[in-house]
Amino acid sequence: MFRTALRTLRSHRLRFAMPALAVVLGVAFMTGSLLYGDSVSAAALRAQTNSQPDASVSITPDRSDESPPLDDTLLRRLRALPAAAAARGVVEGRSFLVGSDGTVVGDLNQAAGVNYVPDGSGEDVRYPLTAGRGPRTATEIAVDRHSAERAGYRVGARVRVVVGGTARDARLVGVFTAQDSRLDSGGTLTAFDTATARRYFAPAAHGYSAITLTAADGTSDARLARQAQRALPSGLRAVTRAELDSQATGGGEDKLTTLLLSFAGIALFVSTFLVANTFTMLSAARAREHALLRAVGATRGHVMRLVLAEATLVGAVASAVGYALGIGVAGLLGRVFGAFGTGNAPLPPLSATSLLAAFGVGIGVTVLAACLPARRAAAVPPVAALRTVQPSTVASLRRRNTIGLIVTASGALLVAAAVGEPDLLFGAAPVLLVGLIVLTPLLALGVTGLLRSPLTRLAGVRGTLAVENARRNPRRTAATATTLMVGLAMVTAVTVAVASVNRLDEEEAGRSMLSDVRITAVDFGEIGDDTAARVARLADAEAVTPVSHAYLDLSDTSSVPVTAVSPGAVERVTPLTVREGSLDRLGHGIAVTEELAAAHGWRLGSRVTGTFSSSAGPTPSTRTSLPVVAVYDGPDDLTPALVSDRALPRGAGAEERPSIDSVLVKAAPGRTAALQEEIRRALDNPALLVQDRADAVAAATARTAPFLDIMYAMLSVSVLIGALGVVNTMGMAVFERVREFGVLRAIGLDRRGVAAVLRLESVTISLLGSALGVVAGTAIGAAAVLGQEGVPLVVPWDRAALFFVAGAAIGGLASLWPGRQAARVPMLRAITADTE
Repeated sequence: MFRTALRTLRSHRLRFAMPALAVVLGVAFMTGSLLYGDSVSAAALRAQTNSQPDASVSITPDRSDESPPLDDTLLRRLRALPAAAAARGVVEGRSFLVGSDGTVVGDLNQAAGVNYVPDGSGEDVRYPLTAGRGPRTATEIAVDRHSAERAGYRVGARVRVVVGGTARDARLVGVFTAQDSRLDSGGTLTAFDTATARRYFAPAAHGYSAITLTAADGTSDARLARQAQRALPSGLRAVTRAELDSQATGGGEDKLTTLLLSFAGIALFVSTFLVANTFTMLSAARAREHALLRAVGATRGHVMRLVLAEATLVGAVASAVGYALGIGVAGLLGRVFGAFGTGNAPLPPLSATSLLAAFGVGIGVTVLAACLPARRAAAVPPVAALRTVQPSTVASLRRRNTIGLIVTASGALLVAAAVGEPDLLFGAAPVLLVGLIVLTPLLALGVTGLLRSPLTRLAGVRGTLAVENARRNPRRTAATATTLMVGLAMVTAVTVAVASVNRLDEEEAGRSMLSDVRITAVDFGEIGDDTAARVARLADAEAVTPVSHAYLDLSDTSSVPVTAVSPGAVERVTPLTVREGSLDRLGHGIAVTEELAAAHGWRLGSRVTGTFSSSAGPTPSTRTSLPVVAVYDGPDDLTPALVSDRALPRGAGAEERPSIDSVLVKAAPGRTAALQEEIRRALDNPALLVQDRADAVAAATARTAPFLDIMYAMLSVSVLIGALGVVNTMGMAVFERVREFGVLRAIGLDRRGVAAVLRLESVTISLLGSALGVVAGTAIGAAAVLGQEGVPLVVPWDRAALFFVAGAAIGGLASLWPGRQAARVPMLRAITADTE
């Protein structure tokens, strides 16, 4: 049987090429996702295992609330333990390295500053030097080797780092290597001497971020942990290195891998229709061959197994090629997502899990898609040896249409219900798409019927022939259009969702822009305490106020959000309306909105008593009592209460200082653009954004552009498979309809006319798939948006029209090769052919 299947594949290799390529693309996407996920997880685990080679035990908080400080006293006590060879105070925080081109280097989320702790030889075992020496003063730093290369720095160079929201100059005195997951994710490591690092990053005065212990020779980690635990105050816990390593998981990477696999699943889902369509068309073309096999004694089971054997071989070959291509896809994913920023995450070319998944899914999808065509092939009676096509019965289409209407209606109702229950959309969208897939033959007859008259007027008899060919076999037309529909539906849904989010971002950016110029930090960055004062000294800055958000925990256990501003400048910078009192005395009191005053029964002169806290937790402060000095109305970002920025408590630790969210600046009349340039020059800090209203709106919408590009790239595989489906159908038509082409040539249609008929037929089928995809995708995207409170629904009609036009273009391009092949068929051989 397999020998017969092999001979069939060799004789029909061109016909099997397109479905095999579709399976190759789907398997490659899936394999690449799995290999990429394995590589990133392995790199994270290796970095965790190899990092901190001197850490046998780590001291961690035992609970999430307040814990005893990790200070020098505790460090000395732990260093004196008999089982400890050494104890190390660790200080880490956010630090950005500015490259020689003036931009921040690496992934902002993975940019870290650490303390360099030299041993007796002057080296730090965690950060072995490759050049220079370790930092010793506040004006010296060392960086990891890869970051130094990316930034364009060598030892001795003057460099710029951004720490605590302020750009600082330093001299690069050393370059080191390190095993650190942040480096594997494209981040940077900047090392400072311990005193400087504590000043920048220590969570509390004279504290550390963590303390690690090194076990003495002959002492186990567990013994050291038990001994350390006895020396620790309540609220701290000693954890062995083995426990820490066991907790190293790639949660974020797992989510990304799952997302990639979902797109691979969509591609494989679309591939099933292409494979099924190919085997259906081949079964129809080989009806006489199957009938002859039945006539010479083959059973239905034999014919069915023969077709499935062919599918198995196609799936096996496609899986092997897909796996090889998937290795390259994994490398490409690594470049796109920055997982291999330092090259420390080698790609495993062979993975048992990925290999089994590739062949299991590739063969499984191909065989599953070929099951129904195989049953139809097996049902061909021996007497059918004299005909080539098994026509569909009206009853079978009627049953299919009835089922399709029921499923489509159910999917539409579920999508509508998903507006109130967003989680329902994950089940509603597949039901709607499956219903449309089942219903597509009926829709194909309707849509092509509508196109008959326009195409006839546009292209004459060629248009009529194209429409009638598309209507002749609605099942085939539906299967071909479906491959395009699914991909375009997903693309349209994502586009609607992103366009709606963009509109929300634009509106919020416009509302949040309260001044002529606003200074904010880049993602994961900070604004320095001295930023507002430095900007206020500029000639074109008329008024400047920093903006910080905190909470005032009241005596009745309730909490009031407060905004800390500069009392003398806030009224000049932002649009505020004072209803009662005056903001002139804000430096010694609190201003509240009318709604907040009514809720708490406050009036001018009422005292508001409480304790300040931030979103990160309590700040080191004593109870405060502030009189109500004004009742006002203002924008959301400055309500429901205002206090002076000097009222917020300031501790010595990095976590005890109030965080500045933005700095608002009023420019001199007509000097906004000039002031922006002055601020950029004065601060010289690429980790700060200096924006006017137009900049803020543009930046808000630009955030989603990379996400949309990635979504398009992922879904383009499905759209490509859909295009292959159109190419496949038109290509198969060249083999099936040879006699038809000969008759058309004989009655006067030239070669260009034959190619035009195929081209119009291809465009008709593609337009059907595009229309269904755009409509279904718009409905799914609209349901997703309407299910989110506050997000306005935006349907990007220009993009939808572009997708529709792209579908027509796909149809035109897909017909080029089949049309050329059909036009080259000799007329006399075509007329005498035994096909249609």
